[in-house]
Amino acid sequence: MPRLTRAQQQERTRGTVLAAARQEFAEHGFGAAKVDRVAERAELTRGAVYSNFAGKRALYLAVLVDVVERAREQAEPPVVPPGSTGAALAEFARVWLERLPFVGDAPGSGHLQLRSLSGVVEDGPAREALAELVRFEAVLLGLALEARRPGAGRRVRTAGLALTLLAGAAAVAENAPGVGDPFDLVRAAEHLAGIAIVDDDRPPYLDHVDPAEIVDLPWEAPRGLVDEISGRPAEPGRDGVVVALGVHRLRAAEETLRSARLRDEVTVVVVGDDPAELGRLARLRIVDLVGCLRRVFTPSDLPRLRVVLDDGTVATALGVREPGVRTEVAVRVRGGRIVARAEGLGAGHTVAAATALPRA
Repeated sequence: MPRLTRAQQQERTRGTVLAAARQEFAEHGFGAAKVDRVAERAELTRGAVYSNFAGKRALYLAVLVDVVERAREQAEPPVVPPGSTGAALAEFARVWLERLPFVGDAPGSGHLQLRSLSGVVEDGPAREALAELVRFEAVLLGLALEARRPGAGRRVRTAGLALTLLAGAAAVAENAPGVGDPFDLVRAAEHLAGIAIVDDDRPPYLDHVDPAEIVDLPWEAPRGLVDEISGRPAEPGRDGVVVALGVHRLRAAEETLRSARLRDEVTVVVVGDDPAELGRLARLRIVDLVGCLRRVFTPSDLPRLRVVLDDGTVATALGVREPGVRTEVAVRVRGGRIVARAEGLGAGHTVAAATALPRA
């Protein structure tokens, strides 16, 4: 039998730890789980666990990421897509509600099934990151709903209401499984499409953002990137807008997209300085939401933006020296060169809206 390389051995160890951790969290839940018991289950030392995961929270998030990534890989687009916005919301709710635990499920396994973050996201940075991720989920779902009826108006706030309804159902089910009728929730989600909501809010600070800097710089497009929405390669190429956002600035994704030209390729790159925890939290929420979208919407109806979870490659290419939770850096690429660049609050909007550009 050929000897494993160091990287292969590390990957095997990581898989063993994840499997053991999933058993531990399923039996005891996040709060009562012990890293020492995870090490015992995996027949490894405590140090071997910590060499792969920074702590219990990072390990729990890694287990949840593994759960949602497996679910997304198995997701298939619908044979017959929903015919209306209401039908799409109803089908999304039906798919999402499959995670609700049954009365007889053990609390720990129910929490894993729910992707529960109770007791996990408690400090300020993580709570703010989760709030931005919830808003970003509404943007992704809203854009998919808008594709069902082009020109019928924005649907991001409607999507936010639907996600709030489902999150409420999850919160109840976490402590009282079996309460409530999923069919009622599906019907309620369908009716949300008919509620008149003004969804044209424009952040007032955008009126005070300096215009993008017009430049002419070389663009070295990073390779090997993956679009989390489509699952296809996402190499920001010769034309389009690329915006790098920290997890506390994800709301700027919608500002960028709404300001972009219709044919622009918009790539949202999620960056940060904490891949073990906030990075995994971002991956968890985005991959989970996209897995549901893929089961409801056809590929042509999925949001018309690309989402890349960066390991530092794109941030470096954009000149971001120290990516953090509030990073916002954007460039417009034309003909394989950067023709506009901005940094700071509103950068995505001002680059997407830039008009006085050099010729390619």
